[in-house]
Amino acid sequence: MEENIDKDVKTILIVDDEQPIIDVLVYNLKKEGYRTIEANDGITAVNMALDEKPDLMLLDIMLPKLDGLSVCKRVKNSLNIPIIMLTAKDGEIDKILGLELGADDYITKPFSVRELVARVKANLRKVDVVSNVQQYIPKNTEKKKKENKIVVGDLELDLDKFEVKVRGEIIDLTLREFEVLKFLATQPGQVVTREVLLEKVWGYEYYGDIRTVDVTVRRIREKIEKDTSAPKILITKRGVGYYVQDGKN
Repeated sequence: MEENIDKDVKTILIVDDEQPIIDVLVYNLKKEGYRTIEANDGITAVNMALDEKPDLMLLDIMLPKLDGLSVCKRVKNSLNIPIIMLTAKDGEIDKILGLELGADDYITKPFSVRELVARVKANLRKVDVVSNVQQYIPKNTEKKKKENKIVVGDLELDLDKFEVKVRGEIIDLTLREFEVLKFLATQPGQVVTREVLLEKVWGYEYYGDIRTVDVTVRRIREKIEKDTSAPKILITKRGVGYYVQDGKN
C-alpha cells in the first residue's frame, strides 16, 4: 500500500552505518513531527536522495561502499537541500565546509539529540525563508532590483538574485556564505561576534561551534579578496569577531 505523505511534513534522510544511532535519530525526529527515511551505506544514500528528494539530509562521514564526503558532493550536484554532516574527527571540518563539497553544516560525535534537532530546525527554517522570498518577488522588478542592493565599497550584493559582485565581477557564493556577507554588509564597520553570527545566520543560539563561522569566513575571503593574508573587504577584529570594511578607506 502506498504511503500517504503530507506535503507539509518535512522528510529527513538519515545516513549512518550504526543502526542504534539511526534508531535514536528516527525516534526523536518523528517526535518533532518529521518523516524519516534511512540508509546504511553511501551508494544507497545517493540513490535514495535522488529518488525521494528529502528536505534535509543527516550524513555520517564514515560509511561503507561510498564515504559521506563523496555522497555529499554527488547529492549536491543534483539537489539543493541542506546537508548536515556527522563526524567524529575534528580534522574533517575544513573538508566538510569546503568549497568543493557544499555541505551546509556539521556536528561532531558524540552529540546531544537536543543540539542536533536544533540544527535540523535551523537549516530547514533557512530554506523556508529563502523559498518565501523568491516566491513573492514581484514580476515587475526592475525598479525593485535597483533598490534592493547593498553596496559597500567594492562589494555589491543583489538581495533579489542572491548575487554578489566584487569590483563588478560576479562571485559564486553558497547561500550560507551569502547570508554571512549580507548580515555584515548591512552594518559596515560594525564588528559582529561569532556568537551573534551563529544566532542570526545559522539560527542557533549557542548550540553552534564557532569554528563553523571561522571556516565560512575563510571560504568567503578566498573568493572575494585579492590577498587573503591582507583582506580589504571582510576584516577580522582579533578576539572579537568580523566586520565588512565601510568603504571609506
